[in-house]
Amino acid sequence: MIKDETRNPTWSYKDRLAAVAVTRAVADGAATVVVATSGNHGAAVAAYAASAGIECIALTPASVPLAMRTRMQAYGARVFAYESGPDRWAAMAAGVATHGWAPISGFRDPPIGSNPFGVDGYKTIAYELWQDLGRVPDVVVLPAAYGDGLAGVHRGFADLVALGLAGAVPRLVAVDPFGAHLAALAEPAAPRPVPAGASVAFSVATPIATHQGVEALRQSGGTAVAEPSDQVIMQMQARLAATEGLYLEAAAALPLVGAQRLAEQGWLRPHELVVTVATASGLTDVEATAARLPQPPVLPPDLAALDAALATGPGRLA
Repeated sequence: MIKDETRNPTWSYKDRLAAVAVTRAVADGAATVVVATSGNHGAAVAAYAASAGIECIALTPASVPLAMRTRMQAYGARVFAYESGPDRWAAMAAGVATHGWAPISGFRDPPIGSNPFGVDGYKTIAYELWQDLGRVPDVVVLPAAYGDGLAGVHRGFADLVALGLAGAVPRLVAVDPFGAHLAALAEPAAPRPVPAGASVAFSVATPIATHQGVEALRQSGGTAVAEPSDQVIMQMQARLAATEGLYLEAAAALPLVGAQRLAEQGWLRPHELVVTVATASGLTDVEATAARLPQPPVLPPDLAALDAALATGPGRLA
């Protein structure tokens, strides 16, 4: 099953984090929130800050896609770009310490995760799954970078168990491009960096996992999957769009890739109820999809030309 998070107000599950974290910032009297972001996190925080009437400062990679940057700016965020993650985090830490800005994302190096109140916003995914399914799934699969979603969903299911509404927490699975979570699970020590590079699933293309994410996997008896191939990821994006009518961001297609891999390996069993969390809409990064699509032909206004063009098959998702 797929839990569709693309229908949230800013098209991703980051709205859950932003709603709680910005509400807490306002309650604490903050006039400005700040976020280090690759896109969806910043868009969500900017939107909720706008609704709350406070300022949002978003610190992004210089490579952030146009659609991501545009949404942040449209919601009123002041957006500034940096060449590296550590550069963003250093600037953010200084602003928090000097100006009293409320941090809505992480800013430590090595990373530890986002605002803890925001992480608790992801608990609602667990609550909704339990309510909608009438039970707790056997397995929940998420794309993961610094483990905010993993930790929040795990806490939500743990709440249900503590309240006597569920018998056990589902096994959680993290999927990322370069195997940061897989490597961390293999070592008892703190997570260490793995080789990484560019990925179409850039929003979760982290070289290092976090303690909070790895502990959620361990405590739930879960695992992790790595998928570095842009081609595999985009083929899954195309398949979901063409067969299910669900257009996902590349990173949001990763859980389906991971679930398919685990089913082939026998880690997922046929009788189990498996939920993959589709975390963001493909509309957040249309450039990545457009780069793999043909240009539509310009035709003369007659049916013969249209029939001839249809016979050649252009214009379909690859």
